[in-house]
Order: sequence, then structure tokens, then C-alpha cells
Amino acid sequence: MTKNNFQQFRTASRQYSDASIFMHEAIARKAGLSGADHKYLGLILQHESITAGEISRLTGLTTGAVTGLIDRLEKKELLKRQFIKEDRRKVIIIPNIENSMKLLKPFFEELQKKTMELISTFSEKERAAIERYFLEATAIMKETSDNLNKKSK
Repeated sequence: MTKNNFQQFRTASRQYSDASIFMHEAIARKAGLSGADHKYLGLILQHESITAGEISRLTGLTTGAVTGLIDRLEKKELLKRQFIKEDRRKVIIIPNIENSMKLLKPFFEELQKKTMELISTFSEKERAAIERYFLEATAIMKETSDNLNKKSK
């Protein structure tokens, strides 16, 4: 890859990343959430249940910040705390998928439709390359986040 091609790719990647952040911030505002709470809710929704400690490990947030996040999302009825009978100090977070989908689905329907239309214009080989890029770039970003979070503790 030439230096110019790399620059073009980097510029396009940065523009995609920025547009994604701006879009998710706009969705979050319309849904009555902060941008961070919206993204962390998305993470929580990927789990049938999750502990506060697991959220902290996945996100790098402090336990206090996770408690605040859970408080805010629980107040909006987007998740609930479930105490473990054997040890009332342990809490499992259960996402309220129904309420979360009611809140967020209207904002994503048109986006998903347009995204599916765009994806359908690529060949199977092109889609595989794009998917590979996203998966490997995600792994690099996760590794970078993990390393930064380790250094800040």
C-alpha cells in the first residue's frame, strides 16, 4: 500500500468513526440517554445477564462509574438488578430487552434498512474483506483499550 493510499484509507476510516460517534450521540439524545450510556446499554444488551464487575472489566470503568450507569439505566427501566439469594451483596444485571427495543428500535430501523441495501451492493468476497477489517481492527482497538486501562490503574 502506498503512503497516499494509506492516507486515503486512514481519512475514510476516521470519517466513518467520527460519523458513527455523532450518529450515536444524536440517537442517545433523542432516546434521553447520554452517548456513553447508550453505548454501554448496547454492550449490556449483548448479555443475558452480567455482573457489575464484568461491566467494569469490559469497559474499563471504575466500579463507582458502573454503579452510576446501572442506576441511570435502571431508573429508565432498561435493566434491573437481581440479587443472588445466597449472597445478597452479589448483584446480577438483567437487561430489559423489551423496553430497550421500544426505546431504540425507531432510531435504528431506517439505518438498518439503508445499511442492508448498501451491503447488498458488495460481492461476497468484498463483504468478507470488510468483515475481516472490522473484526481485526476491533481486536486492535480492544487491545489498545485494555493496555490503556491497565496503565491507568
